[in-house]
Amino acid sequence: MAHVLVIGASQGIGLETVRAALAAGHRVRGFARSAGRMAVTDPGFEPFAGDALNAADVAAAVDGIDVVVQALGVPGKDLLGPVTLFSRATAVLVPAMEDAGVRRIIAVTGFGTGDSRDAIGLLQRVPFRLVLGRAYDDKDVQEMRIRRSTLDWTFVRPGILTPGSATGRYKVLAEPSSWRNGLIPRAEVAHFIVGEIAQQAYRKKAVVLVK
Repeated sequence: MAHVLVIGASQGIGLETVRAALAAGHRVRGFARSAGRMAVTDPGFEPFAGDALNAADVAAAVDGIDVVVQALGVPGKDLLGPVTLFSRATAVLVPAMEDAGVRRIIAVTGFGTGDSRDAIGLLQRVPFRLVLGRAYDDKDVQEMRIRRSTLDWTFVRPGILTPGSATGRYKVLAEPSSWRNGLIPRAEVAHFIVGEIAQQAYRKKAVVLVK
């Protein structure tokens, strides 16, 4: 079993990953500014309140960790302005991991990031740029910073996120020719992440997840 750090643990995919990793028997350190208010009572869970942009907080959080899951998000209201959280947090995280000797990172970005942008359908490109363009430009920088590091990375690029439980019945699209958009419950993304913690089948690869 691994000692897992989940950054962005208080909501969304991060919270689903905390729950799924604990259910699988891993120890989990949940990093978020509001970690102390998380309603997770599992004895394997350690809440860690911190700021992903604060180097001292991040350095302390990665100590003794086997694998980092980076699952940051920004509120929808912030998508129309400049977005820098993903790149700035990654610029703090990568050297902290390298200094601590923690090599494994699973980073949640999204379909349309990096080389998957070319797979966006023609009808989706304009609304995608209008709504998500600034965030995904910053996620491009996030992925590039991780690629240039010494870390063993996996990029998880979910399609359109939905509620719903994990069934394990979803598609892992690892070949660029197969990449496409689609719906995917957050709990299914967490299911993949926890499986990847154990199996490490997609090191140095980017995968798109859809139903």
